[in-house]
Amino acid sequence: MQRIGIIAKQQDAFALKTACELSAWLQAKDLHVVVTPEIGEHSQASVSPLSDIAQQVELMVVLGGDGTLLQTGRCFVGSGVPILGINLGRLGFLTDTPLSNMFDVMDDVLAGNFKAKKHFALHVEVTNNNQMVNSGIAMNDVVLQRNDHPRMIEFEMYSCEQLVFRLRADGIVIATPAGSTAYALSAGGPIVHPEIEAISVAPICPHTVSNRPIMLPAYNDIRLALIDSPAPAALNLDGQVHSTLNVGDSVRIKRAGDITLVYLEHWHYFEVLRNKLGWAGQQ
Repeated sequence: MQRIGIIAKQQDAFALKTACELSAWLQAKDLHVVVTPEIGEHSQASVSPLSDIAQQVELMVVLGGDGTLLQTGRCFVGSGVPILGINLGRLGFLTDTPLSNMFDVMDDVLAGNFKAKKHFALHVEVTNNNQMVNSGIAMNDVVLQRNDHPRMIEFEMYSCEQLVFRLRADGIVIATPAGSTAYALSAGGPIVHPEIEAISVAPICPHTVSNRPIMLPAYNDIRLALIDSPAPAALNLDGQVHSTLNVGDSVRIKRAGDITLVYLEHWHYFEVLRNKLGWAGQQ
């Protein structure tokens, strides 16, 4: 690998300082480094908007938490460029590499000693009267929920245009396997192994307690139709991209391209679950 991209958590002085140190370390190895504009103000590396970096690099390094990686991942869907997450956040399910090992891990990755795991994303379109009014990409989850009012919303869910249910609830979480340990887990959804091609569906505080989380094949098209809401409802992608929905709007969700994440050779998914979720068990 000769061309390396770097992004750091926004408005974080420590993340910015670490990104500049990593950039200088890589440049000392005669590697071409491309950084986002906020890093470029303090670095000698090439500068490019995040949306354009995927076409310029062979490896992308994310310095931050899972939120920074999600922001990056949405711009790298289908690119095939592997993303390495260095954890400067809290839990760090996706940014699994600890900061203390950053330079050793970089040496291993540059030497090709790593695993590349693909995680599929979701493509989302909001339509009204069959006309698209908004669209986006989610790596973790798509969430339909009540907005700034206290009452439940009512919506229908379809899978391949077959009615699954009509539900009154605070909302619903549609999650990828990567997102199954995020909001969907808090809503009572299952943990889905990343190698399973499935989408999990977890209602948020349903009025009818018999409505339980379910899993659908990853290639099923899903449609949510907002039937009743006392005020505009909310649609959130990865908890970062927000928009409002009105009664009569539909949200169409389908499998998008893959995002490639980098893990070290000794990485194991169940060890991550034990460490991050505090499960009992010894190696």
